[in-house]
Amino acid sequence: MFRRLATLIVKELQNLFRHPQSARMLIVPVIIQLIIFPLVATMEVKNCTLGIYNEDAGTTANELVQRLAASPYMHRVETYYNDDDVRNALDRQDVMLVVKIPPDFSARLARGETARLQGLIDGRRSNSAQIAFGYVNTIIQNMNAELVPNLPIATAIVTRSLYNPSLEYRWFILPGLVALISSMSCLMITTLSLAREKEEGTYEQLLVTPLSIFQIMIGKTVPAIIVALAQGTIITIGAVWLYGVPFDGSLAVMYGAMLLFALAMSGIGIFISSLCNTQQQAFIGTFCFLVPAIVISGLLSPVANMPAFLQHCTQWNPLTHIIHIVQGIFLKGYGLEQIGMQLRQLALIACITLSISYLVMKKQSGT
Repeated sequence: MFRRLATLIVKELQNLFRHPQSARMLIVPVIIQLIIFPLVATMEVKNCTLGIYNEDAGTTANELVQRLAASPYMHRVETYYNDDDVRNALDRQDVMLVVKIPPDFSARLARGETARLQGLIDGRRSNSAQIAFGYVNTIIQNMNAELVPNLPIATAIVTRSLYNPSLEYRWFILPGLVALISSMSCLMITTLSLAREKEEGTYEQLLVTPLSIFQIMIGKTVPAIIVALAQGTIITIGAVWLYGVPFDGSLAVMYGAMLLFALAMSGIGIFISSLCNTQQQAFIGTFCFLVPAIVISGLLSPVANMPAFLQHCTQWNPLTHIIHIVQGIFLKGYGLEQIGMQLRQLALIACITLSISYLVMKKQSGT
């Protein structure tokens, strides 16, 4: 029995490493994840951009501003001079939180009264914003401790979260799942479809049919898009009706963005499958792309936390753009004007990936 078992194990290992593509696809993902996970997968918030709206010209207020700006966790500090600038900065996600210092802050502390600050938090990034707010609160409490001998009444800070008042984490994660689940299904369907044709020996028969390469790509892409849109619809309905996540945007805009996203993912899936000869290789290739794409998408940790070279890589990651689009449509009511740049990037990625896939398939067909 053990001999037969050992023979089976050896045979499976031989099949696994018989093709050079399989060996590479087993090694490369490990290397990629080894590089990316320590840099990206962390709950610590670094390189945080803090906004300050200081209405007080007093000494204590200026000292607080200097302490906040000197914090090692604050990568950049933006100064604002009116409420409209503060709201626009939060709308554009230029800052994660804003500390507003009222005009009587220094005067109240000088009189020994409680001085209040206002913290405006971007509720769309509730977890990261709360961590960043904890850093700010620590700085304020340290300043209070130094003021205690003369001013026994501590400073109090009042917070208000925008777009997610109750800081429900499901409001953040469920819109992201619309993109995540759709990407997985779209990629798997297109990748395994062509690989299955090759494995069963019908790929060459498909190429000699009257169908052109372009028509074959359409036939492989359309079912994946339909499934992706159907799954996105189911998750959207569940998020709104079961979990109470607000949907403030346009369904037409969201489906248009999902269509571009599905085209981009289908192009990637067809390209992966064109390089594989078996479904096993295709599955490993999908895993090789999908896991790093999810990690650097901004769904698990903020893009601003990543090294500069990875932040540039995220611009070519379809998941990064669709997650920003879907969360904005759900929570902020984004329209075409707010997501125009992301839509153009998705369209560009779709054109590039589909074009490369077409050229690879055309070369393989010998036409």
